[in-house]
Amino acid sequence: MFTELAAPGVRRLQPYIPGKPIAELQREYGVSGIIKLASNENPLGPAPCALEAARAALPELARYPDGAGFELKQALSRKHGVTPEQITLGNGSNDILELLTRAFVTPEHEVIFSEHSFAVYPIVTQAVGATARVAPARDFGHDLDAMRGLIGDRTRVIFIANPNNPTGTWLDRESLEAFVRAVPRHALVVIDEAYYEYAIDSETRYPDTLPWVARYANLVTTRTFSKAYGLAGLRVGYGVSHPEVADLLNRVRQPFNVNSLAQAAALAALEDREHLARSVALNRAGMAQLTQAFTRLRLSFIPSLANFISVDVERPAQPVYEGLLREGVIVRPVANYGMPRHLRVTIGTHEENARFLGALEKVLEE
Repeated sequence: MFTELAAPGVRRLQPYIPGKPIAELQREYGVSGIIKLASNENPLGPAPCALEAARAALPELARYPDGAGFELKQALSRKHGVTPEQITLGNGSNDILELLTRAFVTPEHEVIFSEHSFAVYPIVTQAVGATARVAPARDFGHDLDAMRGLIGDRTRVIFIANPNNPTGTWLDRESLEAFVRAVPRHALVVIDEAYYEYAIDSETRYPDTLPWVARYANLVTTRTFSKAYGLAGLRVGYGVSHPEVADLLNRVRQPFNVNSLAQAAALAALEDREHLARSVALNRAGMAQLTQAFTRLRLSFIPSLANFISVDVERPAQPVYEGLLREGVIVRPVANYGMPRHLRVTIGTHEENARFLGALEKVLEE
């Protein structure tokens, strides 16, 4: 009955399925000592100063949070050299992606994104009843020529994840800026940089797109504190855009979408460069550990600049995923992204990575 009452786009939606929680695996399999490498979380957790800041905010929980996020916006403004009026805070960067579609996209519009790209893009597109135009991937990554060919008068938003989730692929500075430059002003280009901190210090030509916002009024860059900063449980992200775009986003944004603990922890985490550097260094060491093992096992993988890697297990991945669950290791099957033979594995600590590799060898031999 109630399904008939729902908006057409919502009726056709399938709920987003997150990585399996540790408690759920314990209930289902009775396994102990579980490690979770499924949701691209920081294995070091938050910086100690972020935890302390969240604890210090606890006595004020009876008060509503600062709906404008004044202090956090000021800190982000100083860090990135943008004005506070260009910043929109979100309940994770996913929130910004949804706000963009709510503010700018109607059923008469089209949204462009790539094959094998973040699952939220089709979800928010369908929820508002817009038409999704999906560009075929090139080597599991974005094909900018194919995406450019889909742009038309009805195009309103173009989503680009850089690095991309779940493939870890990335676009270099020159090709990405050339694409942004060519997009007509009636279409917003949204560059989703959830994994920016892991990618930016690499030896590749991976770009920092925040300075581009001053040159391209239709560009929006989104980032998050959920990954490298280790605050996934508090859900805080942000977008940087032209002030008029930010103003429109704030008209549809819920007034208290980022809670007090999240704001306090994010503000502290932003200043702890040492913890961020440790997180990035651990990720690089873990990435080398996994890729060297995959090479030894003769398993192909997709080179990644993020804090995860997708590996081809050379067979349907679902049984391998289930075998790993029985070994107490949670990873992520990505058949729903059109990659039925791949598993996405979050980079963990050295010990967690070794545990996963041992379990993978065992399961593949069964």
